[in-house]
Amino acid sequence: MPHSPQSPPVRVGLVGAGPWARAMHARSLAAGPETTLAGVWARRPEAAAETAAPYGAPVAATFEELLDLSEAVAFAVPPAIQAELAVRAARAGKPMLLEKPLGPDLASARAVADAVSEHRVVTQLVLTKRYHPATRAFLRAAEDITVTGARSCYLHGAFLDGDLATAWRLEHGALLDLGPHLLDLLDAAIGPITTVRSTGDPRRWIELTCEHANGAVSQASLSGAVPLPRARTQVELYGANGPLLYDTAGLDHEECWPVLRREFAAAVRSGTSHAIDAHRGLRIQELLHQAVA
Repeated sequence: MPHSPQSPPVRVGLVGAGPWARAMHARSLAAGPETTLAGVWARRPEAAAETAAPYGAPVAATFEELLDLSEAVAFAVPPAIQAELAVRAARAGKPMLLEKPLGPDLASARAVADAVSEHRVVTQLVLTKRYHPATRAFLRAAEDITVTGARSCYLHGAFLDGDLATAWRLEHGALLDLGPHLLDLLDAAIGPITTVRSTGDPRRWIELTCEHANGAVSQASLSGAVPLPRARTQVELYGANGPLLYDTAGLDHEECWPVLRREFAAAVRSGTSHAIDAHRGLRIQELLHQAVA
């Protein structure tokens, strides 16, 4: 159900005030027209004020106050904080725009998904690349081929320094941060992943080998600690029809956010979760858990 121009914008409160919250979530939600930034709450009030100020949004003194200000909430916080607060937001009946991974581990992710199911709240997952037209074209093309094997990578050097070298990323490495993107794409493009094995160190370089229900085998190389001039994300599918390549090098990621925002508003107004929702997030978390089990 598309968002109707006659529908009032969805008032979305933002949880978090870090670099990602400032650069992407706050800016996108405030841009509208499908949403407005209803308020910002963070554990550091000064950071919340800095994030809210450019858009004239209020700063909530507590998480509960943010829930009162908002029709829906968006999370841009570390996984452990999201997992804790998302359960409380679900109990309050608030639709949620959730980051990946759902939580730092499988138990916390399952608690979020269970709360979502129990309270029947609308959810959508910020797997950013999934909202780009080129990604959707790649997945449609993949439906027409029988895949024998696949290679993929998501590589960058952002964990070496800069805004994205945050504590949770440095602790858990590329598997939790970058892994959801590739596991989601491989699972969607080839068919359900049944087993995942890993080698390496997620804080340096980790290699995943996936077996799919249809017999295909895929691999994923992940690192946030290799110096590159720009991030490299590629998926190569191989089968009888020849290779199919997905490469984000030429993509403008700014094209993802208006689609994401529009579809979240439509989900909230229709009362129906997006196809990429908390349960998809749990499925990905199960694969992450299996990779390190």
